[in-house]
Amino acid sequence: MKDALHHSPEEIVERLCAVLDPVDARRRKPRRSDFDLNREDAPAPRKLKPAAVLVPLVRREERLCVIFTRRADHLQAHAGQISFPGGRQNVGRESLAECALRETAEEIGVSPDEVELLGRFDAYATVTGYAVTPFVGLVDPGFELVPDPGEVAEVFETPFDFLMNPRNHRLEEREFRGRLRRYYAMPYQGRYIWGATAGMLKALSDRLTG
Repeated sequence: MKDALHHSPEEIVERLCAVLDPVDARRRKPRRSDFDLNREDAPAPRKLKPAAVLVPLVRREERLCVIFTRRADHLQAHAGQISFPGGRQNVGRESLAECALRETAEEIGVSPDEVELLGRFDAYATVTGYAVTPFVGLVDPGFELVPDPGEVAEVFETPFDFLMNPRNHRLEEREFRGRLRRYYAMPYQGRYIWGATAGMLKALSDRLTG
């Protein structure tokens, strides 16, 4: 579907349902990671902590938009960074899909019954030791945001077609702890979407437009 981004929201959702893995698919080892562009820095095999995020899609004026959060500035890890709602799984007490929905409700106030899960895609290994499984879900446009001030500084939306367009996937680099690190970035209207979040969006784009 080379021209997938110029289709209607309904057609894009249909395409997503076709290319995503089932919500209850068997857990797999991460196929993407923070080290894909920095192979020389990849650590030895390690046990990763399971986590899940939701890529929330909402229809706005004949287009789909993605809901993002900006993490609170006082957090110890990834302060101020843009991310999807999500977090660490309570293993043995919830599935990965339930984890993504629970974290979304806790972080931005969107309840599970306001989300229609479409599927999941490539698990992503982070430099901080998590195996993050991303789920895509349609959010009822009538939702009311209730951000948790302890975790979330801001909630905003970005057009889905912008994020999925390979022309907007910038390959950038910066020095980190004395090493030059490469990563994907998708800057949009003054907001800097990068790192694991951009890496997961790149994986979704590869599926959708490939």
